[in-house]
Amino acid sequence: MVRRYGRLLVAFYVCSDALLGIVAFGLAYLVRFSSGLIPIVRGYPPFAQYVAVMPFVAVLVPLAYQFQGIYRLRRGRSRVDDFFTVFIGTIIAVVLGIVCTLFYQTYYLSEELKDIGAYEVSRAVWALFLVFNVALTFGSREIVREILERRWRAGIGTKRILIAGAGELGRVVAEKILQHRELGYQVVGFVDDRAGGDYLGYRGLPLLGTLADAAEVIRQENIDHLYVALPLEEHIKMLDVIESTSREMVDVKVVPDLVQFLALRARLEDLDGVPIINIHDVPLQGLNAAIKRVIDVTLSGIALVLLSIPCSIIALVIKWTSPGPVFYKQERMGLDGRPFTVYKYRSMRADAEEVTGPIWARDDDPRCTPIGRFLRKTDMDELPQIWNVLKGDMSIVGPRPERPFFVDQFKHRFPQYMLRHKVKAGITGWAQVNGWRGNTSLEKRIEFDLYYIENWSVSLDLKIMWMTLFRGLVQRQAS
Repeated sequence: MVRRYGRLLVAFYVCSDALLGIVAFGLAYLVRFSSGLIPIVRGYPPFAQYVAVMPFVAVLVPLAYQFQGIYRLRRGRSRVDDFFTVFIGTIIAVVLGIVCTLFYQTYYLSEELKDIGAYEVSRAVWALFLVFNVALTFGSREIVREILERRWRAGIGTKRILIAGAGELGRVVAEKILQHRELGYQVVGFVDDRAGGDYLGYRGLPLLGTLADAAEVIRQENIDHLYVALPLEEHIKMLDVIESTSREMVDVKVVPDLVQFLALRARLEDLDGVPIINIHDVPLQGLNAAIKRVIDVTLSGIALVLLSIPCSIIALVIKWTSPGPVFYKQERMGLDGRPFTVYKYRSMRADAEEVTGPIWARDDDPRCTPIGRFLRKTDMDELPQIWNVLKGDMSIVGPRPERPFFVDQFKHRFPQYMLRHKVKAGITGWAQVNGWRGNTSLEKRIEFDLYYIENWSVSLDLKIMWMTLFRGLVQRQAS
């Protein structure tokens, strides 16, 4: 149900985003060349030249929004979140638009078309397009939100839902539906065999009867959808509920009892007609993974060039102040549990672990050299990992990699720990910028890492990079 109505909303947004992108592009042209507000220096290009680019814009805007993750209908998204997702998505569209038009002009246009400026788009038009497209797209989403909320508050178009099962699984279903109020669902209550006992309902939702009363409750309450959310040990009762309600005009949905296994988003797959539930699905696959890799290669390549001189100075200081190698190599566990060699500037004595063996890093580690203590405090000992990013072993953003020695311990203590390896390890991550780094709560680090994996988007990566640069300077600890 959520998926079906979600797809309708997504289809509407994709079409409206494409149309509004064209409108914004046309407005940008008119303001730039017809309003007289901006002086014209290089001539007045014909409108037909920009009309030829509009189909490309209509495809580019939804594509950029998809990269950014705007079409994933996340629960609890505020108006501020909506604005920034649209804003960052439009920036991605503008950057891709500039790159693609320049590439097409350079390599595919004939000299004759180049001379007349075919497919050339003014930088001022792109800037104005950014402003207009954000305003139109965000405004259209706010209008849709307000219209739907008013209709649903008036009871128009809402779908009435009954949940069979008031246990943990039924409560999870109720919670998810309540978090998706924007889709117009109303949970009427539960039916469960605990009726008449001490059970008082959940989140203000009443217990309307026993499982045997389900058909009668459906008729009395005008139910549109019945969710059967019973535990595995009540399999026979589930079959009885389905059989007794099959004669009513109601859509019946069966929720598999897999809550205890669902640490990440689940997805239904099809194996030649056989439904398969993927209980550990992640968004960072396929095209999304390719986009993230392009960002990693671009930024790490630029960083290596810009930081080459500072990195050389750090290497010379390390070599001059203490005996031993400049770089410290260590095996860490990365994507899909595969080991790789991570590089860091050596911050400890060369023989630091000969006596202690692998131990957890901490503040004021007596094994640190004076320059090493400074490098750790400023996180500059992590700079060589930019090379790991360029090689493909790591990403700029992701869960911090851990040594196999500790992974073997943690995976038995925390069953969800290995899910961190569903994506590449990162130099910085969502847990780190929120203060869960170094010798802090491992449970909280896992929680934040799994949130990142499930909710990945380009904008989230950019947000983490921004927070790393400007908020990460506070409360630094050894990592």
